[in-house]
Amino acid sequence: MTRRHAPLLTLLLALGTLPALGQAEARVRLGAALPAHPWTSDPVAEGREVVVVYSHDCGDLGDLWAAVLDSGLPVRAVNAEGVPSPAPAGLNVWRGDDATAFARALKVSAYPTVLLVQEGRILNAWEGDFTGELE
Repeated sequence: MTRRHAPLLTLLLALGTLPALGQAEARVRLGAALPAHPWTSDPVAEGREVVVVYSHDCGDLGDLWAAVLDSGLPVRAVNAEGVPSPAPAGLNVWRGDDATAFARALKVSAYPTVLLVQEGRILNAWEGDFTGELE
């Protein structure tokens, strides 16, 4: 299967403005630096990356994973709250107490949370169930 890269603006619009997502209200502070984490930025993506913070009780995240992977940006997966949950093949998932501490330091109010990050700072955030389509 060939992946088509969604434009970054399309991803942000889909995550932030679809009517089905209107109830999701991020408590994550835009412009804030990410808490301590185990990865380094990808210079190829001009320092932009997508961080998906999720837990075992998020349900089926297939559409959400497809949307963030289609963004063409590096994707970081953070499996918080101590119960292992899968992510797409090829993603290195950060799990354990430090991953949960990361989510809590961000003040995540709902899982999944998707962050658009540039050079370690949060540009955009979305929290809640993903039921929309990017097209």
